[in-house]
Amino acid sequence: MKFVDEYRDAAAVRTLAAAVARTVTQPWTIMEICGGQTHSIVKFGLDELLPPTLTLVHGPGCPVCVTPIELIDAAVALAARPGVTLCSFGDMLRVPGTTLDLLTARARGGEVQMVYSPLDAVDYAARHRDREVVFFAVGFETTAPANALAVLHARRLGLANFSLLVSHVLVPPAIAAILSSPGNRVQGFLAAGHVCAVMGTAEYGPLAARFGVPIVVTGFEPVDILQGVLDCVRLLEAGRAEVGNAYARAVRPEGNVRAQQAMREVFCVADRNWRGIGRIPQSGYALRPEWREFDAAARFSISCDAAPEATACISGEIMRGAKKPHECPAFGNRCTPEQPLGAPMVSSEGACAAYYRYRSRRAE
Repeated sequence: MKFVDEYRDAAAVRTLAAAVARTVTQPWTIMEICGGQTHSIVKFGLDELLPPTLTLVHGPGCPVCVTPIELIDAAVALAARPGVTLCSFGDMLRVPGTTLDLLTARARGGEVQMVYSPLDAVDYAARHRDREVVFFAVGFETTAPANALAVLHARRLGLANFSLLVSHVLVPPAIAAILSSPGNRVQGFLAAGHVCAVMGTAEYGPLAARFGVPIVVTGFEPVDILQGVLDCVRLLEAGRAEVGNAYARAVRPEGNVRAQQAMREVFCVADRNWRGIGRIPQSGYALRPEWREFDAAARFSISCDAAPEATACISGEIMRGAKKPHECPAFGNRCTPEQPLGAPMVSSEGACAAYYRYRSRRAE
């Protein structure tokens, strides 16, 4: 299959892994930001092909994982309200809130609809004008354009019963927060290719210069990832804090300008709370004041005070690259996909779910 099989070619993977081994002369720690990259690394055992002096750690690039507990609680409360339908992607249904997840809320009579696109939620609202329809708008810059277009479309249709519960977060502020944190050990980054396909690469140059780290835009297949690792190692070994693009077939420096225009029309940058990490200034999107009519938090007077995490869950340390999933005492026993303590064990992009599925306890 063109553009898939060739990026999973075993010979090419071995060639790149050997090139990395020849290039590394000292210990380095590189973080892949995206949870999709994490799953590929663990599924294909890419980290096990690398020299022991090169460590890959996993970042906060799973949008489900970083959605704060208070917004899960708000979604659960909305689903329980008479006359309200909460629409969400499937990954969000099992993420634990303070007491319930959305799947349990539905089992108890809440109105929860699983959708595959925000436009599905708009369509549902158009067909059920007697109900308030709320779409749980979760994600990084990758999903923000579609959610912005959903709002634009809802206004064109004159839908007074459609709104968003917004939990959008941004990658560059998260990188800055990780690099600024005490005890940070990350020396280079693999940036998420799909985020950069939307936003381009301009935001990463100032970060690389400010913190003295290389950042390489990387894809998601084994060859993509090892090419990104090799490019990042070469920059580290040369002492060059630059931005590289190892995913040029999908990412242009300017990104997707039309998508950016839609996002800017509907959203503005705002402070955001990240589950397991805390509040990061100017790290997310909120609806602009002129689109307040589509803001579920305003429409339903939702309180978004921070809620406490499960004390046994170390997801924050995992998403900051301080620890790996198998280093959590709860991993695989008290915390499983069927009974998760934290979001990274639930999401299809969560690091804990990747380790559980592909390595289980053998990582110890």
